[in-house]
Amino acid sequence: MIAHAYGTATVTLILASRPNVYSSSPLDRIAARREDPDWIAAQLADPETLFVPVWRTRNLVRTSREGDPEAVYVSGAVAATLRMQDAPHGAPWAFLGIQDGRAVFAIDISATDDPAPLLPEEFGRFVDLRSVGWGVPRPEASVLAHARGLLHWRQRHRFCGVCGNPCEVKSAGHVMRCTVCDMQHFPRTDPAVIMLVHRGDRGLLGHSTRFPRATMYSTLAGFVEPGETLEEAVRREVLEESGIQIGAVHYHSSQPWPFPGNIMLGFYAEALTEDITIDPEELKDARWFTRHEMRDHKQHGFDLPRADSIARRLIEDWLAAG
Repeated sequence: MIAHAYGTATVTLILASRPNVYSSSPLDRIAARREDPDWIAAQLADPETLFVPVWRTRNLVRTSREGDPEAVYVSGAVAATLRMQDAPHGAPWAFLGIQDGRAVFAIDISATDDPAPLLPEEFGRFVDLRSVGWGVPRPEASVLAHARGLLHWRQRHRFCGVCGNPCEVKSAGHVMRCTVCDMQHFPRTDPAVIMLVHRGDRGLLGHSTRFPRATMYSTLAGFVEPGETLEEAVRREVLEESGIQIGAVHYHSSQPWPFPGNIMLGFYAEALTEDITIDPEELKDARWFTRHEMRDHKQHGFDLPRADSIARRLIEDWLAAG
């Protein structure tokens, strides 16, 4: 924590206590190599190369002997089979980077109806990455998120957004170039702010009808609009969703959130008012919770967001500071 002056008041900054789950990538992306087709072809053919399979936005994960989730990469030999399965021109792939001297590629095997028979049983199964419950920063979790996000973008940018004609893959999967107007389309990441609003010993949490659990309460969040600073986005979203006026805004941390293609920018926002007026289009409920209630949330009848989310990190670090 760091204390500093804001106007006439002294406020305390809460620093991130550790990296976020999907923000510890071990990859060297070496972007310059994407433009070298001979080098890329050599890596694709190298038996030491690793492939990260993605099936219909799901990642390959297995459970270790200790009961922890772990990512599964496949070898070049296995990937060669996957690449041609139900895909006459080969499954879409994209170069992710270098890890420990070995090239790593993402490969999309969504063309097959059932991937289970293609892989040995010990390889695990394809699951929604958010359901894994990593809990702590894991380098391989970041790689799986990277693969999921990049291939999701590829799948949805097969046609030019300017003229509507087909695009071709360039830059080892990182550019889609229109075959008619020559427009280049790059991977898209939409920035979203997510903030824990606090006032004294209480924090503001809301419940959305979109949440997977009826008892879950989480921090407020929203997309950054064109021409808007991050701080302005925090203040606007909080006011729109809850009617709360915001003063000081402090950055906490960020993490990729490829569900489908966002980066979450975490903040703490100091409330100037307390009366809540929710936007029913965004929230079903919003309440002030004390630190005590959040620490014992099960006893008070509500759940906190998943351990891999930046929302949970904002809450945990705020609780630890008080």
